[in-house]
Amino acid sequence: MAGIINNQLRTVRIGFMPLTDCASLVMAAECGFDRQYGIRIVLSRETSWANVRDKMKSGALDAAHVLYGLMYGVQLGIGCQQQAMAVLMNLSRNGQAVTLSRTLAEQGALDGPSLAQHLRDLPRSATFAHTFPTGNHAMLLYYWLAAHGIDPLRQARALTVPPAQMVGSLGAGMIDGFCAGEPWGQRAIDEGVGVTAVTSQQIWPDHPGKVLGTTAAFAAGEPGACRAMIAALLDAARWIEASSANKERTATVLAGSAYLNTGREAIAARLMGQYDNGAGERWTDQRPLSFHGDGEVNFPYLSDGMWFMTQHQRWGLLRGEPDYLAQAQAVNRIDLYKGAAEMTGTELPASNMRSSTLIDGVRWDGSDPRGYAGSFPIRQ
Repeated sequence: MAGIINNQLRTVRIGFMPLTDCASLVMAAECGFDRQYGIRIVLSRETSWANVRDKMKSGALDAAHVLYGLMYGVQLGIGCQQQAMAVLMNLSRNGQAVTLSRTLAEQGALDGPSLAQHLRDLPRSATFAHTFPTGNHAMLLYYWLAAHGIDPLRQARALTVPPAQMVGSLGAGMIDGFCAGEPWGQRAIDEGVGVTAVTSQQIWPDHPGKVLGTTAAFAAGEPGACRAMIAALLDAARWIEASSANKERTATVLAGSAYLNTGREAIAARLMGQYDNGAGERWTDQRPLSFHGDGEVNFPYLSDGMWFMTQHQRWGLLRGEPDYLAQAQAVNRIDLYKGAAEMTGTELPASNMRSSTLIDGVRWDGSDPRGYAGSFPIRQ
């Protein structure tokens, strides 16, 4: 526990982007889960992932709701001055999507295979947006395109666009598609400008989403505050998933002006696992956006962090080959997570690694990251 000094709660300033997967942070602060562990979470809504990165690095934020891949990009000095970082826990899994323009959909490009066929006949390069060069959405978008034979860097143009600007950019014809977190995929459908081509859970079933990140210096200097933050978020995540009523309340709170500032319906549907692709298909997703899963969602698996480094290597973002395991062991603070898990009675997995089979049928388990990174026929 962080502790209460002179009857004062330890204030921790945590940045977030207005996305549905910031839910456990918001509900931890709104419902008082933070105060049970001697801290007071003060949330700071940010406008871009670059802003989140820079404020974490400077100390203006103690921690943040942040892209997993961004954390490793900073750790490895990709596109910025290198700084040692710490992933304290995973905040979410699943629940992102690739959205294609209504124009492409009307021309028959509704999924990966039809998009690949369409791009072969397109007299120009298609433009796809992601949210940050080393981030989850860039890596998932590139993976999906490449799995269908589309080289994302040679046969298409990639742009970085803040999440809240995705739908407007799509509607204005500035981009042909995007990969981002909710509620922006649903908003594109609601506004009639896009269709969901693939969900992120179809690309990588039960993939990691955003993390609670901080600098290695903060983690070293404030281990008690870190454990308290993790514990509060574990409790909040468990509460969100305890009932449909709690999810409904979460959607209502998130829709408020202090957080996502958008229509509740755009948040609630996919938060509840109800999908409409905008082209006539509706389903209840078996792997929706989730926040706890009895702790399975939250554990900072080393293999998850390593996967992002393999993709950074694949797409030429790294000059050399990193020591994948050593970097993951340094960044993913399993020691702090285990302390918080004990405080909250959260179950721990049997291993620090896990395995997954992605959309192209290739299995990833962290055992041979160098071989995995070099095995793809489409790479930089």
